[in-house]
Amino acid sequence: MTHPVLSIRDLSVEIPTRHGVVRPVDGVSYDIAAGEILGVVGESGAGKSMAGNAVIGLLTPPAHISTGEIWLNGQRIDQLTGDAMRRLRGKEIGMVFQDPLTSLNPLLRIGDQLTETMLTHLPISRSEAEKRAVAALDEVGIPGAAERVNSYPHEFSGGMRQRVVIALALCAEPSLIIADEPTTALDVSVQAQIIALLRRLCRDRGTAVMLITHDMGVIAEATDRVAVMYAGRLAELGPVRDVLTHPQHPYTHGLMASTPLASQGKSRLHQIPGAMPRLDAVPEGCAFHPRCPYATDKCRQPPVPRVTDGQAACWYPLVDEKVI
Repeated sequence: MTHPVLSIRDLSVEIPTRHGVVRPVDGVSYDIAAGEILGVVGESGAGKSMAGNAVIGLLTPPAHISTGEIWLNGQRIDQLTGDAMRRLRGKEIGMVFQDPLTSLNPLLRIGDQLTETMLTHLPISRSEAEKRAVAALDEVGIPGAAERVNSYPHEFSGGMRQRVVIALALCAEPSLIIADEPTTALDVSVQAQIIALLRRLCRDRGTAVMLITHDMGVIAEATDRVAVMYAGRLAELGPVRDVLTHPQHPYTHGLMASTPLASQGKSRLHQIPGAMPRLDAVPEGCAFHPRCPYATDKCRQPPVPRVTDGQAACWYPLVDEKVI
């Protein structure tokens, strides 16, 4: 049996504060296979981006991994630090951020940034790197790549800059891409193009993708499986069609019921009552129980059911309750 490209096991991230220790990621586990796009979805503050930053080694102190393991292609990487992690980042893991301008040096031409990345991580000559830079821009759909390789970031539109960032993330041929809200700042038509680009590159290269987003439409269009997070914990994990059409966790059901498609013919959108708890005030037991219409005393006490692929972290999972 082959190893998954990425395997996260019981991952927890802690941040010490003057009010105590908070856990923005709490006991999360999932795998991503080669050529698969896993969508990680949830409200703002659910821990999606923090989990991605933990994988790529970009946690800002005092945030740190407190428990769990992260494996990349069969190698444990959560204990790597300094130069070892920097060598891995870019070569084995590529990153696509929400705002492409934060990923690009405004003082360097696009071609120079691509070439520098390839020379750092690949055993190739400068002339070969320059040829590959043009090919990388052409692969992600930049028109006139041979000329645009000499352009600066500000000379591209938002959608074109995001394509450049994807090319930059892929140019060292990583096995994993972490895409953190890559379409949020783009208009709808450009979003569709970026999603189609990610799917094509994933299929053609066999790259595994962790797609972090709060947009259920992006999840439905782009991903193969979906991990739903709530208050730092995994609420549900499974194939995207199953999770979106027949969610088992009441939180996932609430998310899907609040989409325009599920609310057609109604006077207003469905909404989940209340708000996600602060990280320093997460209730015992299931973190969702104060907002859940099905909660009982059992839900208010630990332990919480563990999430496995195709199942939810719920004592009373919903059965055959179709949303859309």
